[in-house]
Amino acid sequence: MKIATLILITIFLNAPTFAQQPQKADYALLLDYYQSLRFADAADYLKKIYPEPVTDLKILSSLAYASQMAGRLPAAEDYYQRIYATDTANTAILFNLGSINARRGNNAKAINFYKKILISDNTNFNVFKQMASLSQNVGNTTDAIYYLQKANKINPVEPDVAYDLSTYYINLKFYKRADTAVTVALKADSSNLLLLFGKAQIDYRLEKYPETVEACNKLIIAGDQNGIVISMLGTSYYNLKNYNSCIATFKLLEQSNTASETSYYYTGMSYKALGDQTIAVVYFDKAIKEAISSNVNSYYGEMADSFDQLHKVKKAVNAYQKSLLYGVMPLTYYALGNLYDTELKNKSQALRYYKKYINSSQPESERSYIAYSKRRIKELTLH
Repeated sequence: MKIATLILITIFLNAPTFAQQPQKADYALLLDYYQSLRFADAADYLKKIYPEPVTDLKILSSLAYASQMAGRLPAAEDYYQRIYATDTANTAILFNLGSINARRGNNAKAINFYKKILISDNTNFNVFKQMASLSQNVGNTTDAIYYLQKANKINPVEPDVAYDLSTYYINLKFYKRADTAVTVALKADSSNLLLLFGKAQIDYRLEKYPETVEACNKLIIAGDQNGIVISMLGTSYYNLKNYNSCIATFKLLEQSNTASETSYYYTGMSYKALGDQTIAVVYFDKAIKEAISSNVNSYYGEMADSFDQLHKVKKAVNAYQKSLLYGVMPLTYYALGNLYDTELKNKSQALRYYKKYINSSQPESERSYIAYSKRRIKELTLH
C-alpha cells in the first residue's frame, strides 16, 4: 500500500498541470487500482483519460508503469522508448527497458540497455547482477563471471551473487576464491541455507572433512536432506574413519530409495573397515549392480541383431551372450538357439538355448517362437 501511494504521489500529485490534456485522472480511483493490484484496469483507465497522442513524460511514465505491471510488455516498452527518446540519460528508464526486454527473451537487447547505464554509473549493483543473469542465459560464462565479480565487489554480502559466483569458481576449481566469496556473505547471514550449501561443497572439495560434516549437519537439521548433502556427509564421515556414522548417513538414502553406486560403495567399505566382511560383500554387490545400466542387456541385444543382419554370426552370438550377463530376456535364448541351429549347425548348443527359452517365462505375443522352439527340440532330439 505504501509503495503504491508513493508511486501515485511521485507520478501525479507532484506533477504540474497537464496543459495538453483536458482531463485529470481520479487519483483515488487509481490508488485503489494500484493497491488491489489491478494494473490492467489502471492502464485502461489512464489510456481512456489521456488518449493519444500523449507527449507529457509523466503521463507516459504512468502508462508505462501500469502496462509493465499488467504484463503488457510491448505497450510498456513503447511508452518507455518514447520517454527515452527525450531523455537518453534516464537510468530508471534504461533499467525498465532492460528488464522488459529480458522478460521478453531479448537478452542481447536487454544487455545493451544495461550497458548504457554503466556509462554513467559503473557502480550499479543491480545492473551487474542482471547482466550476469542474462549472460548466463545466453551461455556466455566469461561475461557472467565478470559481471558477478563486479556485483560481488560492490556488495559482497548479497547471497545470490555470492553463491552464483562461488558456483562458477567451484566449477573452475578455484576453491579458495569460492571460499572467500561464500564466507564473507555467510558472516552477514549465517543461517542462509544456499550459502551454507555452497560452503559445504567448497569444504568438501578442499578435503576439509570436519568442516564439511558441520555444514552438512546444519543443512540436514534445517530440513535440507537432498542427495548431494547426504553423499558429502557420508563420504566425509568415511574419510574421518567414522564408519558407523558413514553407514547411518547412507542408510538415509536407502530408506528413501535414492541410494547410488557411491553410497553402496562407501557403506561396503565402512563395513569392511569394521570387520563385517559378509555385509561388506552385500554392499559391494549392490554397488556393482548400480554401476551397470539396466538397459545394457537391451543394448547388446540390439547390437547382436545388427550383427545377425550383417551375417556376422559369431559376433552376433558373442553379443547375445554378453547380453545375458547383464539381464535375461527370454527372446535372447531363442535368438541364440536359432543362430546355433541354422547358421552354426551346432546341435547341442541349439538344443541348450531352445530349452532355456521354453523353460523361461514368455509373453503371449511370442507363441509362434514357442511353437517353433518346441518343434525344433523334438526334431533335433530325434536326429
